[in-house]
Amino acid sequence: MQLKQELVENQKQKPKSVTYNAEKIIGNGSFGVVFKATIAETGEQVAIKKVFQDQRYKNRELQILKTLHHPNCIEMRQSFYTNGDKPDEVYLNVVMDYIPDTLYRVMKNFLKMKQMVPPLLVKLYAYQLVRALAYIHAVGICHRDIKPQNVLVDSNSHVLKMCDFGSAKHLVPGEPNVSYICSRYYRAPELIFGNSNYTTQIDVWSVGCVIAELMLGQPIFPGESGVDQLVEIIKVLGTPQREQILAMNPNYKEYRFPQIKPLPWDKVFRSRTPKDSIEFVAKLLTYDPSIRPKPIEALSDSYFDELRDFNTRLPNGGVLPHLFNFTPEEKKLDPVLVESLIPQWYKDGQRQQ
Repeated sequence: MQLKQELVENQKQKPKSVTYNAEKIIGNGSFGVVFKATIAETGEQVAIKKVFQDQRYKNRELQILKTLHHPNCIEMRQSFYTNGDKPDEVYLNVVMDYIPDTLYRVMKNFLKMKQMVPPLLVKLYAYQLVRALAYIHAVGICHRDIKPQNVLVDSNSHVLKMCDFGSAKHLVPGEPNVSYICSRYYRAPELIFGNSNYTTQIDVWSVGCVIAELMLGQPIFPGESGVDQLVEIIKVLGTPQREQILAMNPNYKEYRFPQIKPLPWDKVFRSRTPKDSIEFVAKLLTYDPSIRPKPIEALSDSYFDELRDFNTRLPNGGVLPHLFNFTPEEKKLDPVLVESLIPQWYKDGQRQQ
C-alpha cells in the first residue's frame, strides 16, 4: 500500500511530496491499524496509525498528540487523511517514529531466555514511565490505558516512550467521565467501584501494575472479569476499609466484602527482588488515590538514586539515556523539587563516557 502526502513547510514553498510505502501491520485493534512504513524519498522507517474518522467528532487523540513534546512520549510527525473504499469513508493517518519493541515484548524476550528483566532496567523503565506520566499530567492529560503493550522501548538505548493516546482525555474537575476505561489488569480500583469523578491518579495505579509486572514476569492482578479483578487486588492488598472505599467512590453504598488480610509485599515478589523496588511499588498500589504519590514526587524516591549516580552503567556497560532534561512543563510542577532531581554532575555539564 502506498500513501502520498503533500507537505507545506512554509507558505512560500511549493508542497513537498512524501510517499509512504506501508510494509506490514505491526498492531491492530478496535482503534484501527498500525503499519510499519518506509519514506520512499529517504528510506527512513516510520509507524503510521490509521483510524476511521467519524465526521461528527474531532479525533481526541490527534488533538492530544499535537500538544505532546517530551523525550518519553511518542511524538506525531504529521497527520493526513485518506479515503476509504466506500463513499464518505475517511481515515486519519498519524505518522510517528518507528520503535520496534514494546515493554511487553522486552519482558517476553527475557522470559524466553528463562531470565527476569535485570533490576537496573526495571528501575530505568520505571523512572522514564513515571516521568512521562508527570509530563502528561502537567498538561492536564490522563492516559487511561497504560499497559506494557502501550509503552515503546528502544532496545539499544533503552529509551522508553509512552504511546497510544486513543483513550486519553483532558480531565476537567467536576465533569464526569466513563469509569469503564483502561485494560482490566491495570484498572485502578476506583474505576472498578464505578467512580466517574476519578483523577489522573488512575494512571499512577496502572504504572504501579506495569512495574510490578516487570519484576514478576507476569501481571500482578490477573483478573478474569471486572469483579474478579477486584478479588485479585483484595488477595494482595486485603479487604478495603470503609474509609478507603469512600475515598475510591464517595457514592458507593455496599461495604460487605469477605475479610481478607493483606499479603506482605515481600511474599508477593520473588525472594531476590530488591527491597527498594518492592517498597516503591507498594506506594503506588494503594486503594486511596490521594495517598498514591504524584508522579513528580515519585521521581524523588530513593529507589531512583542509583540512576542519579554518575558511575551507574547499563548491564552491557553502556551509558544511561538522558534522564534529567526536564521540560518547562515538568519544572512548573515543583521547581524546587525538579531542581533537586538533577545531579550536580549533570548541571556541571559532565557526561557519562
